[in-house]
Amino acid sequence: MTAAPRSTSTAPPAAAPGILVLAGTPIGDVSDAPPRLAAELAGADVIAAEDTRRLRRLTQALGVTPKARIVSYFEGNESARTPELVEELAGGARVLLVTDAGMPSVSDPGYRLVAAAVERDVRVTAVPGPSAVLTALALSGLPVDRFCFEGFLPRKAGERLSRLREAASERRTLVYFEAPHRLDDTLAAMAEVFGADRRAAVCRELTKTYEEVRRGPLGELAEWAAEGVRGEITVVVTGAPERGPEELDAAELVRRVRVREEAGERRKEAIAAVAAEAGLPKREVFDAVVAAKNAGGAAAL
Repeated sequence: MTAAPRSTSTAPPAAAPGILVLAGTPIGDVSDAPPRLAAELAGADVIAAEDTRRLRRLTQALGVTPKARIVSYFEGNESARTPELVEELAGGARVLLVTDAGMPSVSDPGYRLVAAAVERDVRVTAVPGPSAVLTALALSGLPVDRFCFEGFLPRKAGERLSRLREAASERRTLVYFEAPHRLDDTLAAMAEVFGADRRAAVCRELTKTYEEVRRGPLGELAEWAAEGVRGEITVVVTGAPERGPEELDAAELVRRVRVREEAGERRKEAIAAVAAEAGLPKREVFDAVVAAKNAGGAAAL
């Protein structure tokens, strides 16, 4: 009896996973682009760009002719396009992700794609490049040993106040991005929540021809911005000062309660939160609020 022939598979071996490259792009001056960026643009299989027209201008400025398939990848199609790009990566493609300026996924499209690639065990790496966050910090003249990046604040006034209120006691230097047409409202809100005397810096058009860094107290910066400001904006605000309970006078306690109430908290909750934040008994904050109400009527609170 003859043994049955052994079956042989003709299926091709599975392709090795590709690689996702997050490429930092210049925030203003194209000559800041690292040499590796040009090499990655030339060698990628797929380039996912926040704005394909800006990508074209960048490649022309760098003297690069991409061989890659170029697709758009922006806030409006990020969720829908991510699975397609992940399949490209799983099939062995080298996918390069670029945004309009700075590092992808930092207040720009990219987080969803990185998370999905990691989930599929695809390697993710980066081409480091200029950063508006670090550049603004370095130029601000404010403490930079400890800082936190807060991105863009909410557009709605109430939500913006609430977010700022959360950061009011943060000791680290704060960094925000903001649109020029909202800068005056944002600085005014910061002056109200953090205090008009809190030091800050508004960095405008970093690395570009009309670069400007305006430094001063938040109250003064809010008055300056009311006249209108143009360009890409990064705001750096010094952290909350080290201050003991005895330094918080009654007027400051009342102001903090009022800010919290305007952000939607009930007065009882606002008083409790301010007391905890200041390290004081709730009764002391309550008494300050009552005294202010009796002295100034409804306008005091």
